Amino acid sequence: MENNYHVPVMLKECIDGLNIKPDGVYVDVTFGGGGHSREILKHLGKDGVLISFDQDPDAQLNKIDDPRFYFVDQNFAFLKNNLRLLGYKTVDGILADLGVSSHQFDVPERGFSTRFESLLDMRMDKQGALKASDVLNTYTEDQLHKIFGIYGEVKNAKSLANAVVTGRLERPIASLADFKRAAAAHIPKGKEHKYMAQVFQALRIEVNAEITVLESFLMQTADVLKEGGRLVVMSYHSLEDRPVKSFIAKGKFKGEVEKDFFGNELKPFKVITRKAIVAEPDEVERNSRARSAKLRIGEKL
Repeated sequence: MENNYHVPVMLKECIDGLNIKPDGVYVDVTFGGGGHSREILKHLGKDGVLISFDQDPDAQLNKIDDPRFYFVDQNFAFLKNNLRLLGYKTVDGILADLGVSSHQFDVPERGFSTRFESLLDMRMDKQGALKASDVLNTYTEDQLHKIFGIYGEVKNAKSLANAVVTGRLERPIASLADFKRAAAAHIPKGKEHKYMAQVFQALRIEVNAEITVLESFLMQTADVLKEGGRLVVMSYHSLEDRPVKSFIAKGKFKGEVEKDFFGNELKPFKVITRKAIVAEPDEVERNSRARSAKLRIGEKL
């Protein structure tokens, strides 16, 4: 099933980055179709362990039948607690492939894609309370302006927010068609696809609290990785790449590296990738999702 579900991006580069020890304990926090997880298992011996996280119930259909494999039906924001519940205080490597799986984009009723007419949902966790339609119908104009501008980098975020707030007075914005009707005057001609993708990105990040979750996860990796353990993170847009780059380089998201009394830098990771690794041209040709992918690797000090 995983082949149709989601083709893993930069598979070899991710596995090489983890620097797998056959008897080690590894975590794949974004299981999805299980492509990366299956590859990690191939590199583990009989005493190795792989723990995979995914909050999306659809991902559970891809679970792997292997005594070395544990599946955790949770968001990776709860990394540390779930590892403790399984009896692991520390691990040898953590892999995160951020963003949305091809499967989530391809299922119309999930509401992630601008290709299908559907209700605006966008919850990665189907149990989550907040849907994209709730954001559009209940947030203030100021809140919408911020979300479109910061998370979607939408050029006319202010006027779009105003159009949404005005449009929903007439009737609630529940579907893609409703949104397009309310925003029609603000969608640039000839750039509709890119514009809608930016708007959808903004809504998805808000619905799933993606940046908050990512930062919480990164902070926990510093606690759970063993010395010499690897953190391998693949992101697909600058809003994700920036905190990853900053945290691996400095151990924090803003400001400079902290130093001790003697001027030694206090940071949890050594940077393995000075520049982000990007996909080879032939992979981009085979899988368009690889085009925007950036891979960064840190080693626990």
